[in-house]
Amino acid sequence: MTSAEIREAFLHFFETKGHTRVASSSLVPANDPTLLFTNAGMNQFKDCFLGLEKRDYVRATTSQKCVRAGGKHNDLDNVGYTARHHTFFEMLGNFSFGDYFKRDAITYAWEFLTSEQWLGLNKDNLYVTVYHTDDEAYDIWNKEVGLAPERIIRIGDNKGEKYASDNFWAMGDTGPCGPCSEIFYDHGDHIWGGLPGSAEEDGDRYIEIWNNVFMQFNRTADGVLHALPAPSVDTGMGLERISAVLQHVNSNYDIDLFQHLIKAAAEIIGTEDQGQPSLRVVADHARSCCFLIADGVNPSNEGRGYVLRRIIRRAIRHGNKLGATGTFFYKMLQPLIDVMGEAYPQLIENRERIEAALIKEEEQFAKTLEQGLKVLEGELSQLKGNVIPGEVVFKLYDTYGFPADLTADIARERELTIDEAGFETEMAAQRQRARDAGKFNVDYNSIVKVDSETQFEGYTATQGQGQIVAIYKDGEQVDEVVEGDEALIVLNQTPFYAESGGQVGDTGIFKNETGIFEVQDTKKSGAAFVHQGIVTMGSLKAAQNVEATVKADLREATARNHSATHLLHAALRQVLGSHVQQKGSLVASDILRFDFANDQPVSFEQLQQVERLVNREVIANTAVTTEVLDIESAKAKGAMMLFGEKYGDEVRVLSMGSIIDEKNFSIELCGGIHVKRTGDIGLFKITSEGGVAAGVRRIEAVTGTKALEAVQKVDATIQQINGLLKAQKDQTLEKVQATVEHASSLQKQIEQLNQKLANFQASELINQMQTIAGRKTLISTVQNVDAKALRHLHDSIKSKFNDAVIVLAGVEADKVSLLASVAQEFTATLKAGDIIKHLSQELGGKGGGKPDLAQGGAPLNDKFDQVMAALPAWLEQK
Repeated sequence: MTSAEIREAFLHFFETKGHTRVASSSLVPANDPTLLFTNAGMNQFKDCFLGLEKRDYVRATTSQKCVRAGGKHNDLDNVGYTARHHTFFEMLGNFSFGDYFKRDAITYAWEFLTSEQWLGLNKDNLYVTVYHTDDEAYDIWNKEVGLAPERIIRIGDNKGEKYASDNFWAMGDTGPCGPCSEIFYDHGDHIWGGLPGSAEEDGDRYIEIWNNVFMQFNRTADGVLHALPAPSVDTGMGLERISAVLQHVNSNYDIDLFQHLIKAAAEIIGTEDQGQPSLRVVADHARSCCFLIADGVNPSNEGRGYVLRRIIRRAIRHGNKLGATGTFFYKMLQPLIDVMGEAYPQLIENRERIEAALIKEEEQFAKTLEQGLKVLEGELSQLKGNVIPGEVVFKLYDTYGFPADLTADIARERELTIDEAGFETEMAAQRQRARDAGKFNVDYNSIVKVDSETQFEGYTATQGQGQIVAIYKDGEQVDEVVEGDEALIVLNQTPFYAESGGQVGDTGIFKNETGIFEVQDTKKSGAAFVHQGIVTMGSLKAAQNVEATVKADLREATARNHSATHLLHAALRQVLGSHVQQKGSLVASDILRFDFANDQPVSFEQLQQVERLVNREVIANTAVTTEVLDIESAKAKGAMMLFGEKYGDEVRVLSMGSIIDEKNFSIELCGGIHVKRTGDIGLFKITSEGGVAAGVRRIEAVTGTKALEAVQKVDATIQQINGLLKAQKDQTLEKVQATVEHASSLQKQIEQLNQKLANFQASELINQMQTIAGRKTLISTVQNVDAKALRHLHDSIKSKFNDAVIVLAGVEADKVSLLASVAQEFTATLKAGDIIKHLSQELGGKGGGKPDLAQGGAPLNDKFDQVMAALPAWLEQK
């Protein structure tokens, strides 16, 4: 069976068992700050397991794309050199949300693996593990499945503490957890390795192919396990691993999918030896990089973008190692589409964007390597001894992506070596930082779990009646709250919008005959709307009815901004291109903020064009329409899905603006609050545009009266400028240009005068030249001189004495500018950078530079005269 056939067989099998087939979620986890990337099939169902979300099914099956190349799941340097390490993999999974439990999970797994109708594996090749106290799972395997005792291995707490075991799973330090039962496949005695729990368990003979996780308990902060009222199941099977088993190979890289990619990589690079680890690296990394870019991640210097950049550059380095020249990595997209495009059409839909991002990163990396070489040259020029320190090798690797082996090659050419042990120490520290960054200590028991559902009435009203169904204070459910209490209140129905899709939650008040509750924010917890606030008068009790009133003026302003955000999105796509995709948004009453994918700053002319397009739609005053459609009908209508949103089978489609080619100007899926007609927006004005990350820009804008205030503020500023320039309104630009030209002319005159002054001062300072340690040396302090003037003065002295050491300190107000130069013939024993570092440290400033020229600065303090007076003695020792 091919990998694609195995994927389909797994999903179809569980569909026959009543499971709903659910599409893979994005590699960027939605609304989950605890994860860098989606790294397991259960990630998209976390809220279901926590009881925060209920879906219209209790059984699900998926083939989830996963990335493990950052945080605590980071074995990047092993990829390509082992049989089963990958940056990207597919996890086949079946899930039960309080429905079936251990018996069905075990028997389903056994049937799929061993039945001739499905995979038909030889039962004699299969072994299982259970948690050492899980007699229930043991008995199911032994008495019901019929597995012999010698094929069932109990695994205890083998990780240093209670419930820390290969066969005990936990979502975190607290929250859902439970025992596991893993299934292992025996590849045969011709391969080294032992059974799980043995001294040889790390070998490649017995390979885990399936893991049944039984979410049976809730662990509280005191470490106590409490039985869950509705135990659940999370299982996973790596597609690559089971493909290797069925295709009778021991390495994942020998399966059909990887063989196609490896062969393509060899042809693209131009090498015949397809067994090289570097080809495996290129093949593996092509998958993770293309899928990450398709899911909206862009190469950058932080977070997810930094991990993507590292993976791309590692692939390029290995390609170059095999002889690749120019840009080549982007060519791996088509072979990937050949084998995975049918299952994951986003690769095809985002082809141009993926290729463009990879080409740009390859070109930028070439420049970075050039920069790294220059840095290395600088480090070598200051090297004492014949060993390049490990921290230098690491800096080149971590900052510039400079391979350690390349640094070692250059070192060998110069009869130098690198401190490999020091480099490994730095690498180990980096890995630990990555692991620490991947640890998120979330107390899942502190999350308010609400079983009830709130009916939202806010699309058509800002006021309504509701019954209190739950009250929470300090994380605990209570029956009553009194004046001064901060609390969370859930109603059976509410006009308050809960924060979602970038739109902030509503504020307002609840009121009845016993008390008043000020609502300061509204958020979702599963299907419930949780109103956060404080009791300002009297008291409120569970089961009481309240009159719920939203602050209507803030709601209306928020609606204007939300509708304008949709028009802005559509306008940007018209002006900049269809590559523009939303990367995040904030919709509040006073501002809208829109983050979007774009590699270049948006020009002033383009921003004006966007403003004109949006305001054209505002002036048109067309009706805003909403309709509820199934997801496929919404896609057929041309609706765009917004970043970070979760959509069910039925979605709310929002259409607004003029009809163009039988489609509205803007069509998006959105559950937010909007205006009734585009004219209600009033006016749209962009207030700023800038970059927030590599390939991501941010626009902030205002609408309605806020937009009018922004325009009037600009008018007021122009009026003030005209007053200062004594200009009429239509003369502003002309007067400003004349003033700038005059200022520029004066600046040039000042520069000329400073040069003449420097020449004059230089003649005087030369008389202070002395000999220190056999070197002509000038040390001087000059008053009322800034850093630029100090450089002029230095150059004048240098032109007369190019065989001297010159140290100048310019004092201006409360600052000191420092400059030092050392003649080339002295730099072997004395470096200008060392002089400036010494002075800066002594004076509490900073600075540095090259061996022959360096600059710095420091605050003027009481130590200055003393430090400068001591400098000759310091130089004497050098």
